[in-house]
Amino acid sequence: MLTLDKVYHAASVLADVVRHTELIPSSMVGGCQLYLKPENLQLTGSFKVRGAAYKISQLSDVEKARGVIACSAGNHAQGVALAATKYGIRSLICLPEGAPLMKVEATKGYGADICMVPGVYDDAYKKALELRDEHNYTFVHPFDDENVIAGQATIGLEILDELADADVIVAAVGGGGLCSGIAFAAKSIRPDVKVYGVQAEGAASMARSVEAGKIVRLPSVKTIADGIAVKEPGENTFKYCSDLLDGVVTVSEDEISSAILTLIEKHKMIAEGAGAAPVAAVMFGKIPVEGKKVVCVVSGGNIDVNILSRVIKRGMVMSGRTCNICIELPDKPGQLAEVSRIISECGGNVVWVHHERTSEMMDVTGCFLHLRLETRNFDHIKEIMGALAHAGFHISENNY
Repeated sequence: MLTLDKVYHAASVLADVVRHTELIPSSMVGGCQLYLKPENLQLTGSFKVRGAAYKISQLSDVEKARGVIACSAGNHAQGVALAATKYGIRSLICLPEGAPLMKVEATKGYGADICMVPGVYDDAYKKALELRDEHNYTFVHPFDDENVIAGQATIGLEILDELADADVIVAAVGGGGLCSGIAFAAKSIRPDVKVYGVQAEGAASMARSVEAGKIVRLPSVKTIADGIAVKEPGENTFKYCSDLLDGVVTVSEDEISSAILTLIEKHKMIAEGAGAAPVAAVMFGKIPVEGKKVVCVVSGGNIDVNILSRVIKRGMVMSGRTCNICIELPDKPGQLAEVSRIISECGGNVVWVHHERTSEMMDVTGCFLHLRLETRNFDHIKEIMGALAHAGFHISENNY
């Protein structure tokens, strides 16, 4: 049974295992006092090592001798691998085949054996249970386990130890272990503190379950936030989240991308999709935070470098930092120079140009000028558009 004493015991056990991640004040969102809890700087790059290490520390000698098995999209895998190696225990990790290569290699690097499973997290979970029964391993659940939840709950203790008057705590929700633990610890100490969970729109199993009042299993999940791509919450975590959370909200892929970009620019901080989701919820007004002291838990930083550039580009579009413009104009000398002059005077930067003369959509003597610009924000884009229109240029909807 989860108790506050157990959470404090977990904090004591983990004192020499995990890194204490101090809150970072942030000005990236106006209207509130925002702080970041940078668990992306934690050992293994994620909060998951807390729950995994505490769970493994509490195993009996017989259970340790059997070895442990776990399933994960990557972060729990690394936590279990590191903790098992620390305690001299063999570990086998089942990962979904779509897990980022960086997380797979990191898990191997911490000393675990790997079993790649076709599908998503839930498929890896089923395979792990099969192997557990076949070889008598001790299973370390990624979220639906009291000791795992107690380990994650130490984050709530650390937040209130450092910011006793915090009004709002925001954390990502996949299976629900992180939010369950934080909400339990924080509200046991300060019943008036608000705790919100955040999910990706394409993997909103907890949000749907809380709304329905029963556990809902999604037919599929799809999101860049692979750390929270879970089809179905656990029984324990569903109960804790239903009883303790003040709300579960969702954010879009573009909003997550924008939050990742903002964290990079404002704090030089790399967050994976799940880690940036709470920041996205605050940035885009999904949670009431006006005038409040708000803590966003940046739960992990293990983003696949192969998609980071694409995420940054999406974030730049979402925040008005880049845009595409198509101008319909007569095909005569001097047009490109005049367009460039106007954009330059407005402070825009042209990074790509394509001159099209053969489209069936244009006049036989005309052309389309496609441009990609670097801009400051959406107001800046409107300023450039207005200046071009004022000079007599026709902005076409034929953008790409």
